[in-house]
Amino acid sequence: MKTIFITGASAGIGKATAKLFQSKGWNVIATMRNPAKETELAALDNVTLLPLDVTNVGQIHTTVRQALALEDIDVVFNNAGYGLSGPLEATTDDQIVRQVDTNLLGVIRVTQAFIPHFRERQQGIFITTTSLGGLITFPFNSLYHATKWGLEGWSESMAFELKKIGVSIKTVSPGGVKTDFLDRSLDSASHPAYKAWEDKMNATVAGLSDQGFASPAQIAEVVWEAATDGKDKLRYVAGEDAKAFYAQRLQLGDEAFRKQVEDIFLGN
Repeated sequence: MKTIFITGASAGIGKATAKLFQSKGWNVIATMRNPAKETELAALDNVTLLPLDVTNVGQIHTTVRQALALEDIDVVFNNAGYGLSGPLEATTDDQIVRQVDTNLLGVIRVTQAFIPHFRERQQGIFITTTSLGGLITFPFNSLYHATKWGLEGWSESMAFELKKIGVSIKTVSPGGVKTDFLDRSLDSASHPAYKAWEDKMNATVAGLSDQGFASPAQIAEVVWEAATDGKDKLRYVAGEDAKAFYAQRLQLGDEAFRKQVEDIFLGN
């Protein structure tokens, strides 16, 4: 029986992935900051809950040791993350550090902690939730994009060295997802000098229908594909909206696409 280790498994994509892999007969080690609050996953067979705040370096190493003492891990799914929006000028240093610590350094550190195990077995797969926001950008999300573009570039480079030891690394890049992410996992900043543009941006985003958004279960299916298809493939763009946006960027080219985004979200 294979085992997947998941970060950020308390809700959304992480929780849906835990449920899917469990239903497929895998062992699941589901980690989150407060596992005592999680009842649905705790009731499932072959699911183990462990505490993990990916900004806590000591806890990363403790939890990875605990997980490896339980099972050989076959797949590590780096999913923990959150969004930070607003103009950079308004952002506090604490917000900057927390965004980079969670979205970028958390993934890097969890991955680093598992590499010796995978290297010794000469097999294993790392999968990371990046984002459509790791492939294109929107206004007033610069720090979020910095972390997600960072993960895409880091993963692409890591693929070279990990392949030499029999290990794979893959990214799953969702677009809009029907979750409570905006309420639960979004931080923001605002500044009066940018308010007119912020209001325009927020109104445009609010006007977007979520009809084209994927459900967490649909993104979990893409994670399953990445974990089991046996392909030497790095990037899995997930969701019809993400595929359409990314294809449009590739078709138009960087500059024309950037101008189009500016017109849509900020006006002329």
